Amino acid sequence: MESRNEGPQLEMPLTAIDLFCGAGGFSLGLQWAEFRIKAALDNDPAAVRTYLHNFGDIAISSDAKLVNAEQIRLKTQVDDSDLTLVVGGPPCQGFSIQRRGDRQDERNDLVKVFLDLALSLRPRFFIIENVLGLMSLHGRDIQRYVAETSGSAGYACHTAKLNAAEYSVPQIRKRVLIVGERLDDGFGFFKFPEPQRDLTKYVTVREALRALPSPPQDGSCHPLFWNHYREARLSPLNLKRIAAIPEGGGREYLPPELQLPCHINNKKHRHLDVYGRLAWDQPSVTITAGFDSFTRGRFGHPTENRTLTLREGARLQSFPDSFRFFGNREEVARQIGNAVPPLLAKHLGQAIKDAIRRRVDGQPAIHSQLSPLQYFLV
Repeated sequence: MESRNEGPQLEMPLTAIDLFCGAGGFSLGLQWAEFRIKAALDNDPAAVRTYLHNFGDIAISSDAKLVNAEQIRLKTQVDDSDLTLVVGGPPCQGFSIQRRGDRQDERNDLVKVFLDLALSLRPRFFIIENVLGLMSLHGRDIQRYVAETSGSAGYACHTAKLNAAEYSVPQIRKRVLIVGERLDDGFGFFKFPEPQRDLTKYVTVREALRALPSPPQDGSCHPLFWNHYREARLSPLNLKRIAAIPEGGGREYLPPELQLPCHINNKKHRHLDVYGRLAWDQPSVTITAGFDSFTRGRFGHPTENRTLTLREGARLQSFPDSFRFFGNREEVARQIGNAVPPLLAKHLGQAIKDAIRRRVDGQPAIHSQLSPLQYFLV
């Protein structure tokens, strides 16, 4: 898989702050794009431990609602003129298209928390990553808040739905990206990165997991690969279930005696991926916070009778094997599944660099005579 992209150097330093950083997928990709991460923030102790191990002592363990811009400035010694980018993926379950029932989820307000803190820091750009539901009817109020609040602060918003598979991530993962560009002169230079791959050239599960040996049968972690061990909770019944499913198949292949009652009684049950296996020569389905159990999605190994390991999930998210995760199985799965894929983050970071370069080099603006309240949907 692709990792780094060497290009012409900018004279100015590229700095970033990662809010709701989790394990650090966004930060890692930005590092690949030659950004210097000045600070990161999260309230998940396991994720902060992971972040500190992989990036050094720049993470703040705190609830974003309890931190203000001045505290971050004091920690980073970065003032408004020095800060290039603030990024974050505020928890998004309230917008998820998989969600049923009440949509009034307090986690929806974390997008507002992110934006208010980011705008207080006055970076040249900010990036919000979220699920597709943010662009649905359920996310309309938040969309309006982002557009109006950032516009009032002098930023234009560029919004797109990106599929990580088009940027060399071995996974079909569609997310909404909102990029705020500070308009100091009414001209905008940002554009989203061009797709690197089409449907015929997506990175496959086989390519992503190549040369990764099978985890030890006794449930211990592989001695050469961190976070690479078998799920201990796979019951004898579920072993029978996964053994009955072919590569790339789902629960529709289960014989009647192995079907769940809720599936037998409801043929139109929409979660067809549960109890499924990945296919070797296709990209993975979206890696979620629950990918550590094949009962929650198409997270069975293509041919071995087991669930994906945490390391396999990390590879499907484009994390390198050198990146170590800390916490129990559930905590690490959540860190991996909630992360922004580093390769996608790298391309976004490169797009920010390109926008700055176009401005510095005196190239024509992508958007001319903008009003801050303009909102662009790609």
